[in-house]
Amino acid sequence: MAKAFWEAVKDRRSIYGFSNEQVVPQERIEEIVKDAIKHTPSPFNSQSTRIVLLFGEQSNKLWQFTLDALRKVTDEKQFGETEKKINGAFASGYGTVLFFEDQTVVNHLVNSFPLYADRFPVWSQHTNAMHQFVIWTGLEAEGLGASLQHYNPLIDADVQKEWGIPESWRMTAQMPFGRPLAEPGEKEFSDIDARLKIFK
Repeated sequence: MAKAFWEAVKDRRSIYGFSNEQVVPQERIEEIVKDAIKHTPSPFNSQSTRIVLLFGEQSNKLWQFTLDALRKVTDEKQFGETEKKINGAFASGYGTVLFFEDQTVVNHLVNSFPLYADRFPVWSQHTNAMHQFVIWTGLEAEGLGASLQHYNPLIDADVQKEWGIPESWRMTAQMPFGRPLAEPGEKEFSDIDARLKIFK
């Protein structure tokens, strides 16, 4: 049974090690992503976020692209650790969610509402982040672990070519997911009172 909302919010953590074992049917993961796309808010209801969902070998292909790109920019002595991280923490999972923002939509807003022109690129990132959080929490609620990675723009060209991504889609993040192999470490929290002001 899926976790309650606040339980999932509290349990959502970065997981750096999972297996490709099926925890829930692929259709359930697709449903989570579709619901997030449909119901997550966006500025002016612009609906600018775009998502690509990769399973199995398609996800593995993404992380191979990442390794190939990193090999070109990583010191040879350090690459072994990089390869270990990619293969053990990301490529080992069940799938990957790719997040994009459609610049055609953002530019249309910029041109249509000049008063807010400088804000729309920022608000575009806000809605993308909300999609990331909703999907991440949704995966957590179903017993899946995930983390958020940012290997763009190193892999942008390969991703665009392999999966026919429109040029107007700008990648923002990658979210590998799978069955967690270990519990995350203890998380430290700074003083809530220092981060919150309440007036009554």
